[in-house]
Amino acid sequence: MGVAGCGKTSVGEALARALGWGFIEGDAHHAPASIAKMQAGQPLADEDRWGWLDQLGQMLRTQAPVVLSCSALKRAYRERLRAACPAVRFVYMDIDKPLALQRVAARADRHFFSATLVDSQFATLEPPTGEPGVVTVPAALPLDEQVGRALALLAVPPSQETDA
Repeated sequence: MGVAGCGKTSVGEALARALGWGFIEGDAHHAPASIAKMQAGQPLADEDRWGWLDQLGQMLRTQAPVVLSCSALKRAYRERLRAACPAVRFVYMDIDKPLALQRVAARADRHFFSATLVDSQFATLEPPTGEPGVVTVPAALPLDEQVGRALALLAVPPSQETDA
């Protein structure tokens, strides 16, 4: 989980491979109207996300074990996923705004998300500090280090978690 450009898809795919689990790309399940909104540089509202989060929660519940990439920017969004699948754990990909902007701009030709929305992502973000079942990994690390840290932290029971 995290803002656009933090590496959710890359880390999620690599985690899924390492664990031998399936992978769900959350962005692939946005409603067409939501995708059009983001392409037009308009941030999504909570109302745009509830159905999407419910669909992702259903997928978590029925396809487990699975790795899901999903922004889950607000605590309410994470709580909705937890309600659907109580065993869900989150890897928070912590990134600063300049690096996120750089990454989103670099993929503009192959992703629908507009770089103009990065500011709104940071404005919406409620960092999951202190929430149960969340581990934090620095997004600026090389991919193999991100995955290694995530795997090591996820191996710790949720009641004993610390950040990397």
